[in-house]
Amino acid sequence: MELNKSTQLLSQQRGVVLIVALVFLVALTAVAAALMQITTTDIKMSDASQDKVVASQEAISSIDQVVFDQINTGGQRNGFALPNTSFPLTPTVNAVDTTARIIVATPNNLVVECPHSELASSVQVFKCNALQVQITRKYGRTKTSTIQVTSGVSQQLLAQ
Repeated sequence: MELNKSTQLLSQQRGVVLIVALVFLVALTAVAAALMQITTTDIKMSDASQDKVVASQEAISSIDQVVFDQINTGGQRNGFALPNTSFPLTPTVNAVDTTARIIVATPNNLVVECPHSELASSVQVFKCNALQVQITRKYGRTKTSTIQVTSGVSQQLLAQ
């Protein structure tokens, strides 16, 4: 009689173990799916951050390229020493999806006093073109985000 009772209890518990195992399996599957979603989002955010850093570095390098190209104009004089009426310019740069502009930084296209310098010079002999090199770089998967980097250039001129 006792053996019959324990056999009967075991047969009743077999269904309960199956249901408990299925509940745990569903819970673990939900946790795994949530972790995969979080990982995918983290990867996308990491890629976007990397794209922005690369775009920033390319924009800074483009400023260096524009300055170098203006100063070394193939044996001619320094492009930054041109009259202010020659600006704005749109020099070409090698970086993809990048545009460059050189614009006068002073109101009314004025030639201004040079910023403080440690170079010895006579008073009122040197004036400066105050210019800005402005780089705009589009980035991202759809090229809808932009980085803009601006650098100032002060080029000494002989006063006229």
